Amino acid sequence: MFKKLPPAFRNFYAVTGFSFLVWMIFLDSNDLISRFKLGAKLRNLNSEKEYYQQKIAEVQKDREELMTNRELLEKFAREKYLMKKETEDIFIIQEED
Repeated sequence: MFKKLPPAFRNFYAVTGFSFLVWMIFLDSNDLISRFKLGAKLRNLNSEKEYYQQKIAEVQKDREELMTNRELLEKFAREKYLMKKETEDIFIIQEED
């Protein structure tokens, strides 16, 4: 019965090695397919982390400028929150696309 098999399949080490490779590539919880997916997800999360760190740095810079410069704080409040003095009127002009 074993004589009909090719010589590679009669060798115990070759069969064990092949079985190990099949197990590691397809069946294990840490198989290669999952590793590639997790690697891609990690790269995506690292790029998002860099993006948010840049945004945090920008917001901290803007906050520092607003807290130290009274005129800039007033300009920001007027533009962003449409605040005004009691004697002023606000006209909002929206451009159409």
